[in-house]
Formats: sequence, C-alpha cells, structure tokens
Amino acid sequence: MNIDQRVDILAISGSLRHGSFSTGLVHSLAKHTAHFMRITFHDISDIPLYNGDVDKAGRPEGVRRLNQAITRSDGVLIVTPEYNHGVPGVLKNALDWASEPFQRSVFRHKPVCLISLSLAATGGVRAQYQLRETLHSMLAIVVPAPEMAVGAVHTKFLGEDFVDDKSLTLMLGGLRLLRTHITTSELPAELKAG
Repeated sequence: MNIDQRVDILAISGSLRHGSFSTGLVHSLAKHTAHFMRITFHDISDIPLYNGDVDKAGRPEGVRRLNQAITRSDGVLIVTPEYNHGVPGVLKNALDWASEPFQRSVFRHKPVCLISLSLAATGGVRAQYQLRETLHSMLAIVVPAPEMAVGAVHTKFLGEDFVDDKSLTLMLGGLRLLRTHITTSELPAELKAG
C-alpha cells in the first residue's frame, strides 16, 4: 500500500440512539481525518439477535452487509458507550455474528481502533476492556495506542461538533497510529496468498 494514500476505515457505533454521542463522535472524527483516512459509518440496527440455527440456515442480510463492509475496509474503528459497566448488547451481538466462523472471521488480522465514552468521568473504560478481550478472541489486531476514553462526553459537544481539543488530539493521534499500522505492517502469509 502507498503510505501517502488514504485508508478506508469502517466505523461502528455501540449505540442505536438518535443523536448518540458515539455516532456523533464518529462523524466528527471523519471530518477531522478526511485528509488521511476515509471513515465510513456502518449502521448495525438491522442485525438480529444471534441465533446459531439462523446462522446455519443462512446469514441475515444485515450480517452479510456488515461482514462485506469489514472485509472491504483496511481497518475498523469502534466507538462505544458503556452500559451497566459493560459493552452495549447491540455491539456485542454484532461482534458475535461477525466472529463466525471461529478463528476465521472477517476480523482475523483486521486492525481495530477503540474509543469508549461515558457521561461519567471514567469514559467507559470497563466496556473498552471487555471489547479488547472479545476482539482478542476473534484474532483482530487492536492497535496499541494511548487509552482513548472520553469522560463527561455530554459536555464536549457543541451541536454536532466535538469541541474538546485535548480529547480530540488524543483520538486523532490514535487514528494516525491505526493508519500507520495499516500502511506499514506486513500481512500474514496466509492473507497474502488469498
């Protein structure tokens, strides 16, 4: 890959709420990174609850769309709130669908960047830790970066714009690390062959 070209990043929000801070942050980051990456938001609201019987019978359209989008992307950005000290069910459910087949899923060797947020000062770090464990089990590559957790997120938006410069600088640094990882890392041999 040419290190000067923009990379394509698929963004997933852990919240379905209209006006969600997580989704709003995705769109705000897309504006700030347009010169070095193309961030495309993917809606996961049409993904049904995971059911192994349904999976065997044929994957639902929403799941196929998600898997295709992950496959086409150079990397994935997940921005999520924390619900009851953990990962929102809708996000975990989408990852459960995307994790199949076991150890051969679309997330295998896919670079991923994580951002958590919360109205509380802790910034959703417990959800982020859980996500790291889940993605590790799926053989995704969680890009090492300073922990990006945005506390008191409700105070950091002005309309649709994220306006906290300190947090923004940290997150843009993490996304640059994601891009660097994508443009400079060697693919595993089995992926080069396929």
